[in-house]
Parts: sequence; structure tokens; C-alpha cells
Amino acid sequence: MSMTETFRAGFAAVLGRPNAGKSTLTNALCGTKIAIMSSRPETTRRVIRGIVTTESGQIILTDTPGLHRPRTLLGERLGDMVRDSIEDTDCSIVCLPADEKTGPGDRYLLDLAKKSRSPLIAAVTKTDKVSRAGLAERLAEIGQLADFAHVVPLCAPTGDNVDTLRDLIISTLPLSAPLYPLDAVTDESEETLIAELIREAALEMLRDELPHSLAVTIDEMEEVPRENKKDLLRVHASIHVERKSQKGIIIGHKGSRLREIGTQARKNIQKLLDSPVYLDLHVRVAKDWQRDPKQLARLGF
Repeated sequence: MSMTETFRAGFAAVLGRPNAGKSTLTNALCGTKIAIMSSRPETTRRVIRGIVTTESGQIILTDTPGLHRPRTLLGERLGDMVRDSIEDTDCSIVCLPADEKTGPGDRYLLDLAKKSRSPLIAAVTKTDKVSRAGLAERLAEIGQLADFAHVVPLCAPTGDNVDTLRDLIISTLPLSAPLYPLDAVTDESEETLIAELIREAALEMLRDELPHSLAVTIDEMEEVPRENKKDLLRVHASIHVERKSQKGIIIGHKGSRLREIGTQARKNIQKLLDSPVYLDLHVRVAKDWQRDPKQLARLGF
């Protein structure tokens, strides 16, 4: 049989309430960092596409923002993104943490996923956080929640059972030729991925000092040729906050915090691009941007 006769390809939405392990799972399935990760909920702001290609199929993963009750226009738009990605999917993977009970947020997402009528897979994340008996109990409980095609316990950071999940996702997809080039890992632009890595570094450094009123834009990127060395990528970026007081928090005493954010982000960008990077960061105030349609559009939402 030729590749096109047996090959499967399609879209799979990775769903879950905030901090359920969606981005970690997306990155583990892709084998590279596509979605930013943070120990704080509500990290994902975009529907990032990761592309996983094996000999038997190609999965286009959509890593959705964790769905929660919207308090701002941004929150409403993120909710719309999740609903759209579920409607257009060939398979939905619902992340349910092993160490937490099923809550109203999980049930709401499951109800949404059921409406798409595409196969449902339960990815039981964070299995390293519970005992064997605790996991068995949780798996039994999850099995009762919906008519899942598969229930897969896994630990994404260690890669435990990730390959099994990948093969099961492919088995649910329609027969199709590849939808993207075989070597593609994402359809996101380099610029978007760089902006996300800067935002991730800022979220990690700031911890609980700042709410999620943080956006990053790339103002300019240029490659500078260098003799007998790899070209240098110069990145000029802006971190946008909603209030002047937040600007001071990000900059820190004599710019110390901003320098730390820049150092961490630069390391991650260099790793992503395998290229030397010069990163210039500025902090700007965009008053109440999460509630302003014009500013949301300007910041890419």
C-alpha cells in the first residue's frame, strides 16, 4: 500500500482547564518547545499549532487557552478561540490531571467537546503526582465521564506513555495525505514564537507580582552578517502592561528585573533558533489593553 492509502492526517485539539498540562503535553508530543509553559494558570494566550509527523500519520495539534469565565474582552476572545478549535477538529484530547478531582470546568469542556462529534481521548496528566492506587481510582472515575475512545495515563515531562498517546491520536484521524510539509513542527511565525518566549520568561520572573496583564510585541528583527561567525539576530521587543505601577515592577531596581527577563528569554530564543541573539527589551504602558478592542487588535489578539 502507498503512503497515501494508509496515511492518516488531521487536526487534534488539546483541551483542559487552566494548568491541566496542555502546553507541556503539546511540547512533549512535538518533541520541541512550541507552546510556552509556566507554573501559573492562564499562560497560553493563542491557539498554537504544533505539527507531529510519523511514518503512519500527521497530527496538527491546537493547544488551546485554558477555558475560564471571562472577566475581560480578552477572556471572551480566548473562549471563542477554544470553541472554534473544537468545532473544526478531527479528535479532541482532554487533559485531566491525575492529582485533582473533576470540577465544573472539566465538565463544561467535556460538554463542548462532545458537541463536535469527533473522537474523544482522555489524557490523564501528572501521573507522577499520585500513588498507584490513587491513579487507578482516578482512571475509573474518568472512564465514567464520557464515551472516550481511549483513556491514557501519562507524564509529559518524563515522556512516559506520550508515544502511546501519539499513536492512538493518529488512529482516530481520517485517511489523508500529509497536510503540512513532513519536516514542519509548527505553522507559527518565528516572530510569534520569540514573543511567546519573552512573555514566558517575564511570567516566570514575576511569579505572583503581576496579573496576566502582560503582552509582548516584536518591534524589529534583523540579521546582522558577521565574518567567520554565525549571523547575529537582533531582536527589539516591547513588553506591554496596563498600568504605570506595573512598569516599575517589571523593570525592577535599576533595571535588574528586566535584565534577568532578557537573559532568560535570550537563552530560550537562541536554543529555539540555534543562532546567536541580541535582545533589546522595552516596557510600555497600554492602559487597560485587555478591555480595549483597538489595543487588543494591535497586540495581536
